[in-house]
Amino acid sequence: MASYLFLSLFLFFLHLYASFSSSGSHSCSSLIQFKDSFSIREDASFDHCDYFAGLKSYPKTNSWKEGTDCCSWDGVTCDHLNAHVIALDLSCSWLYGNFPSNTTLFLLPHLQKLNLAYNDFNFSKIPSEFGRFTSLFYLNLSNTWFSEVPSQVSHLSKLVSLDLSGFDELLTIDKYALEGLVHNLTEVRRLFLDEMDMSSVNAHVFMNLSSSLRSLSLVGCDLQGKFPKNIFDLSNLNLLNLGGNQNLNLDPLKFNRSSNLEQLIISDANICGGLPDSMGNLVSLKFLVLSHSNLSGLVPRSLGNLLKLTHLDFGQIPRSLGNLLQLTHLDLGSNKLSGQIPLSILNLTQLEYLEISENSLEGSIPDEVTAVPNLIYLVLFDNLLNGTLPSWFGHIKEFQTKSLEYLDLENNKLQGPLPSSIFQLLNLTWLLLSSNNLSGVIEFRMFSNLPNLNHLDLSYNSLSLTSNATSSIPQWMQEVGNGSLTYLNVSHNSLTEVEHFPWKNIEVLDLSSNLISGNLPIPASTINFFLISNNSLNGEVSSLICNATSLRVLDLSHNNLSGTIPRCFGNLSNSLEFLNLKKNKFYGTIPPNFAQGCRLTNFNLNGNLLEGPLTPSILNCRGLEVLDLGNNKINDTFPHWLGSLPYLQVLVLKSNHMHGSLRVNSSKSSPFFSKIQIFDLSSNYFSGPLPVRYINSFKAIINLEKIGSTVSYMGVHDYGVGFYTYSIGIVMKGQDRELVKIFTMWMIIDLSNNQFEGGIPKVIGKLNLLKGLNLSHNNLIGDIPTSIRNLTSLEWLDLSSNRLSGTIPNRLADLPFLSSFNVSENQLHGQIPQGKQFNTFGNDSYEGNKGLCGFPVSKGCNIIDPAPPNVLEKDGSKSNIAFGWKVVLIGYGCGVVFGMSVGYVVFQTGKPKWLVNLVENQHEKRRRRKSKKGNHSSRRRRI
Repeated sequence: MASYLFLSLFLFFLHLYASFSSSGSHSCSSLIQFKDSFSIREDASFDHCDYFAGLKSYPKTNSWKEGTDCCSWDGVTCDHLNAHVIALDLSCSWLYGNFPSNTTLFLLPHLQKLNLAYNDFNFSKIPSEFGRFTSLFYLNLSNTWFSEVPSQVSHLSKLVSLDLSGFDELLTIDKYALEGLVHNLTEVRRLFLDEMDMSSVNAHVFMNLSSSLRSLSLVGCDLQGKFPKNIFDLSNLNLLNLGGNQNLNLDPLKFNRSSNLEQLIISDANICGGLPDSMGNLVSLKFLVLSHSNLSGLVPRSLGNLLKLTHLDFGQIPRSLGNLLQLTHLDLGSNKLSGQIPLSILNLTQLEYLEISENSLEGSIPDEVTAVPNLIYLVLFDNLLNGTLPSWFGHIKEFQTKSLEYLDLENNKLQGPLPSSIFQLLNLTWLLLSSNNLSGVIEFRMFSNLPNLNHLDLSYNSLSLTSNATSSIPQWMQEVGNGSLTYLNVSHNSLTEVEHFPWKNIEVLDLSSNLISGNLPIPASTINFFLISNNSLNGEVSSLICNATSLRVLDLSHNNLSGTIPRCFGNLSNSLEFLNLKKNKFYGTIPPNFAQGCRLTNFNLNGNLLEGPLTPSILNCRGLEVLDLGNNKINDTFPHWLGSLPYLQVLVLKSNHMHGSLRVNSSKSSPFFSKIQIFDLSSNYFSGPLPVRYINSFKAIINLEKIGSTVSYMGVHDYGVGFYTYSIGIVMKGQDRELVKIFTMWMIIDLSNNQFEGGIPKVIGKLNLLKGLNLSHNNLIGDIPTSIRNLTSLEWLDLSSNRLSGTIPNRLADLPFLSSFNVSENQLHGQIPQGKQFNTFGNDSYEGNKGLCGFPVSKGCNIIDPAPPNVLEKDGSKSNIAFGWKVVLIGYGCGVVFGMSVGYVVFQTGKPKWLVNLVENQHEKRRRRKSKKGNHSSRRRRI
């Protein structure tokens, strides 16, 4: 009997082992095939893991080896009873590639938990086969660069947690898929759909959410309409985030005592009315953000009941704020605050974060606010406080806390010296003191006491800077932050010499607008932004600078650098976005070796001594927006091939030795320069007719090409640096101007000082967004086309020094913004248009045109008005003057007989010239008086 029992148990475990091995082997094989369908890329979405998710990123699939037990692999969890793979966590695993719809991952039917967050699946659609995971209760596909959610995801009815959050509304979901998702997920407790494009979905779809829901996040989904107010009736809900939905409306809020809400975020939405007294019912609330939500009215006193609140961000300051003794985060920035900060703020002894930037506060801020002992983050920039500045704000009081890590006092017009205690803040990582009126003397050696300093900005100040080494970067600067300093801005000061850079981890270095001379110093290879413009550097640029393989912005403009441009700049083109070598003495040719994948967006070589033809390798820079090669010695024909650059907005080739016709011989119909906004070929030797083909292709100026940028100026954006704008020199209204920033809506064409000939084409009138047009100093002939009247955005028009004939079209007077007009030195004749903008132009706008008459030139015009229809010429035709039967009464004052006699003579002999002039002049004076009177009358009526 015992032997039989032993044999039975042996056979059972043998079968169990065989099943275990078979199942495990099958699962491992499926996972290996899944791994092989992707590549590992270190620069994929994993870089967001640490910053946003606090997760460690590494390639987990590197531990997946064929022939080993997959249950021991990184990210794999098995059911130890039967070896089924039940959980797979590949978040932050550096996976890259298209997600295959037939992936072997779907051969794991027992999978209960799947996390693929923070990988890069290359904009592929989430496969509909995900609906097979019927056992799945946890699914996280956030930040994976998927592009579309299929309706089959709604079949996963057992899901308890679903996170499909995306990047910047790249992930789309249709109305019916979302409805099915909300309806079928009856057990869901955690639902995150951030940055999913729901612009076609009415927020009403969230009416029937599961009563078991605990967390709902719909950040930046572009939701439309009203959000169902029953969301606040869900008793289990502890997190609700509706931030960033500017078209979303919420009815007046009402909160129940049974609410368990701990986090409520409704920023950048529209909350009807003010905050209700029932806000005090949210006694579990810890995190409240209501900024930029169009709140009105007063903040209720009941807010003081929220004793667990640690984070508060919204518009007004209630006096009951001082009751929130657990508050650690207070953000009152960008809210146009009025009134005074209540003294009760001093009760917030646990406060770690305080921001009062960008406001309109009245009165003073309590001096004792700096006594908060745990303060880590203090932000006070961009304030215009009225009344007396408090001592800690103006003459800054000694800091009484050593916990401070972030201090921002820039743009405040602060006065007085910096307290010495600021240099005892050993934990300080960010110190921003730029753009103030600080006075007194700073001993820079004191900065060396800040070993953790990461970000230092001392630009735009009037401080007296002292150091024992004024002729070079002082010792304190070499010791600042030791190896921690990544950002240093000492621009617009008085440094005179730089020998070397000691910071081995520096990423942003701005030394522009100083007095630095000598050779160009080379920063560490970690540098991203290197700005040293407007100094007195000389000598050649060493090729060692090309060791900075992460360099994005390099600005060496306005120096005395010479030699040839290093060819190795072409090798940096996979990282370099902005290269500005303007106003130096570089000679030779432009480097010919810009590689495939070039990332340059702005390339500025203006004001050097460069020669030779242009290099076609520039076409590898497909993202180029600004190309400025003006003021050199480039000898070449017009580079028509530049027209194929799809994003080129600014092309400046002015003041070179370029020549030939702009006529396009190609029969291809593809548009040239469709995004161009500034087109400057002035002061060259171009000839032939004006380029009609190009004008027809300027879609951005014709207003057929949507301007893609939502920012006001062209430039390079970086979250750590801000916005670095492009600059350009142009001739505006006859004056040379240096535009420090290029407004995205500037539309300018300058073809002046060339040898263009023929007429001005009528198609010029299509360019209805054009602000400036300069065709002066050419050999143009013919009339000024009346189509120019369509250029309703035009601010300056220069057609001077040509051979134009005919009259100036009267309709040009209707151009509402025209403030500069020049047609001098042509062969124009006739009356100058009168009224509106033309009344502001002086005589110099018209000189050299002997045939022009009327204001403002000295030559008058003989104005002949049309006659009434009942007066006939001697030959029976209608008269051309306003002269009729009333002529017989002209002598009424001296006698009717004389008047009738004059009338008889006129009809017998025709119209004597002296009499016609007399009558017409009198008629014209009466007409003007009448018109003037009517205008005055109409003005009075409008008032």
